[in-house]
Amino acid sequence: MVLLSLIATHSDVDLETVARLSAGAPKVPSSLLENGPAVAGAVVLATCNRFEVYCEARSEDDVEAARSAAIAEISRHSGLEEDLVSRSLTTNTGQEVAKHLFAVGAGLDSAVVGEREIAGQVRRALIEAQEEGTASGTLTRLFQTASRTAKDVGALTALGKRGLSIVSVALELATDLSEDIDWRNKAVVVFGTGAYAGATMALLKERGCTDIGVYSSSGRAESFTASRGGTALDGESLTAAVARADVVIGCSGSDNQVGADDIRRVREETERPLIIIDLALTHDFDPAVREVDGVELITLESVRLAAPAEQAESLQQANRIVSDAAKAFSEAQLSRELDSAIVALRRHTLSVLDKELEKVRAQHGCTGAGQEVEFAMRRMVKALLHVPAVRARELAANGGQDDYIRGLEAIYGITLDESPAKQSGAAAEPVPEEETGRSKSA
Repeated sequence: MVLLSLIATHSDVDLETVARLSAGAPKVPSSLLENGPAVAGAVVLATCNRFEVYCEARSEDDVEAARSAAIAEISRHSGLEEDLVSRSLTTNTGQEVAKHLFAVGAGLDSAVVGEREIAGQVRRALIEAQEEGTASGTLTRLFQTASRTAKDVGALTALGKRGLSIVSVALELATDLSEDIDWRNKAVVVFGTGAYAGATMALLKERGCTDIGVYSSSGRAESFTASRGGTALDGESLTAAVARADVVIGCSGSDNQVGADDIRRVREETERPLIIIDLALTHDFDPAVREVDGVELITLESVRLAAPAEQAESLQQANRIVSDAAKAFSEAQLSRELDSAIVALRRHTLSVLDKELEKVRAQHGCTGAGQEVEFAMRRMVKALLHVPAVRARELAANGGQDDYIRGLEAIYGITLDESPAKQSGAAAEPVPEEETGRSKSA
C-alpha cells in the first residue's frame, strides 16, 4: 500500500480555484473507491483555503492510476476540466504525504500560521470518511497521528499559546476599522451555522458582544442559537437585522450570494458604517459590496495579508516536531509492511517444517529419538529465520522493503496477498522477538 495526496492551497492557487475544486468534495471519496480499482481508501480535507485529497494506492505500480482516478472524480463532481484539475493540484507521495498533513494540522501551512481551527477540521475529515467507509487503516493512522502531532505543537511551542485563528484575525481587522472599538456596543449578523460560525460566536462572546443574529438558508439557525446563544433569524427578520448591523460576517458559503444592490437597498435609510467579513470559501458576498458607500469588506485574502508573522524560533521548533513525527510515521509504516512479509516467511517455513515432522512421527512415533529430532529441527528453523527478520528491519529503515518483498516472491514464491491474514483482513500475527533481532536482553 502506498499513500499519495493531491493538494491545492492558498499558497499555490487562487481561492476561487480552491472553491471550485471543493464543489462536490463530500462525494469524491466514495465515488473514487467505486470507480478507481487502484484506490484502497480516500479522505478529503476541504476548508476555506485548501482542498486536499488523501488516497491509499494498492501498490507502487498503482500510484499513477490512483492519481488519474482522483483527478477524474474531482473533475466530475466539480464540473472543471480534468486538465485544469491536474494543473491545480500538487501530488505528494511517501513521507511527504505525512509531513504535509502534519504541518497542516499544526497550523503551519495556514494563512494564519499557528491557527488552531484547522486541527478540528482534520479530525472531522477523518470522522466523515470513517462514517462513509472510505478511510483505510493506513489513512486512519495517518490522520490520527496528524491530530496527535498538532497537540504536541500546541503544547510544546509558543504557537499554541497565541490562540490565533482566521476568525480572530478578521475580528481584529474589524476592530481596527471601527469608529467604536468596543464590541459590547456592536450589533452583529452571522451567516451560517458551520464550524466557522461556531468559532465566530465563541470569539464574539469573548469580546463581550451580545447582540448577535444568526441566519441560515438551511433553516438550522434555531438549533444553532439554542446551544450557542444569539437570536435566530429567518428570511423576514434578516433584512431588518442587516439594516441595523455594525458588522455582518459570512461563514455559510451559500449559493445565494448577497450582492452590492442588496446591501444598498437594505442600508438606504442608515448612514451608519458597515463592516462585512466574508470568510466563506464560496463568497457569501459579491466582492462589489466594497464599492457601496460606508461599507468595508474583509476577505480571506485580507486576513492572510494581515496575519502576524510568528517568531522564527517557534516555527523552527514546530517544524522539527512535524518532521520527526512524519519520519517516525513513515518508518512505522515500512516496518508494518515488512511485518506481514516476515509473518508470511515464517508461516511458509513452519508449514514445510510441519510436513517433515509428520514424516518423523510416522517413522519414530513419540519416542525420545523422535522428540530429539523435532527439537533440533525447530531450533534450526528458528536460527534460519533470524537473519531474514533482522535484514527486513534494516531494509525497512533504508526504504528497501520492496526489494525484500520481491525477493520472497522470487525465491520462495511467497506473495503477501495470498497470506491468510491478508485474505481475511485480520491483523498480522506478532513476530517473535527472537525472529526480529530484538531480544529481551538487547
